[in-house]
Amino acid sequence: MKFFISFLISVFLAPTLFSQEGGNNTYEALNLVTSARVAALSGNAISIKDNDIDLAWDNPSILNESMENHLVLNYVDYLADINYTSFIYSKSFSNLGSFSAGMKYLHYGTFKEADHTGEIIREFNAQDVVFNLGWGKGVSPILNLGKSNEKKLDSIFFVGGNLKLIYSNYHFDYSSFGIAIDLAGTYHNHKRNTTVAAIIKNAGIQIKPYTSKNREPLPFEIQLGISQKLKHAPFRLMLNAQHLERWDLTYTDPIETQSPLIPVEEDTLMFQKIGAKVSDFGDKLLRHTSFGTEIILSKNFHIRVGYNYQRQKELKISTKRGMSGFSFGLGFKVSKFHFSYGRTAFHLAGGTNHFSIRTSLDNFHATKTNEMPNPIID
Repeated sequence: MKFFISFLISVFLAPTLFSQEGGNNTYEALNLVTSARVAALSGNAISIKDNDIDLAWDNPSILNESMENHLVLNYVDYLADINYTSFIYSKSFSNLGSFSAGMKYLHYGTFKEADHTGEIIREFNAQDVVFNLGWGKGVSPILNLGKSNEKKLDSIFFVGGNLKLIYSNYHFDYSSFGIAIDLAGTYHNHKRNTTVAAIIKNAGIQIKPYTSKNREPLPFEIQLGISQKLKHAPFRLMLNAQHLERWDLTYTDPIETQSPLIPVEEDTLMFQKIGAKVSDFGDKLLRHTSFGTEIILSKNFHIRVGYNYQRQKELKISTKRGMSGFSFGLGFKVSKFHFSYGRTAFHLAGGTNHFSIRTSLDNFHATKTNEMPNPIID
């Protein structure tokens, strides 16, 4: 009962308790992108509504019957020789909605423990494991009558949630266990090809901390996204708003705040302050945004490009801008499989490579029984 009450408090008070970001949270593995498609679209793509089950990691409310018996496997070549893998599977039930089950596994490598003299004592592994159970269901459909009085689905609301169990082990003496939930809602207008989604992510609690009496906050976040597929052009445009629970995402460098060595006239200083305030507001606003574009050349081939302003500002080098913050990728279908690749540029020192393979297990069953396979909706 004490745990249940603590968990409810952590969920409903999350905006005030867990509004830290980047370096002040535990279980940052929850924020690592699994899908190659999402990685190519700036790392945020909560407002896409089709049958890609891999998107349910970030927005469970998009789960639907078209994902029935779909399976996705992901592999990520991450930074500093770190790799991680994941999978997700979906199943639908009448009147209950659609469900998903997935796991994300990160292995940071093998390390050597030594004493104060430098003598090797033993070796140990560091790893994070995230188990994910999702649910999504359509509610409140709006039906329009066509010319033939036939009912056609125009728009609908979807709701969903994720339950995440996190296990982290960095040493024989340092392990942790936690629980978190996502709550999401999506509005999809089929006629206008418009999708709007909102999600509360990673509201939860660290049940067993790494060290006693040192419970840390989870990376709580509120996101909003909108996407529009153009009617007469092969483009899907996406705008995402991230970290809406906190306005100021900037970091103030103490060196840059020092007073100038050369005195500045009062009038000049006043105009500089006004310009700085305008620039500062725009910078803080853009840090909440990321953009993505999907070029749909055909049903079986897509090109993807994304830009994350906050990532670019945090990881760029002043002497050389580079490609930090940009991402790109592609997706294509071969036989019964959908393949996706995504490349994210983090720093001049390197980036990440994401690989995804998606299929419907019903397609294999249909081949054996000479039945028509389920169509891939895109």
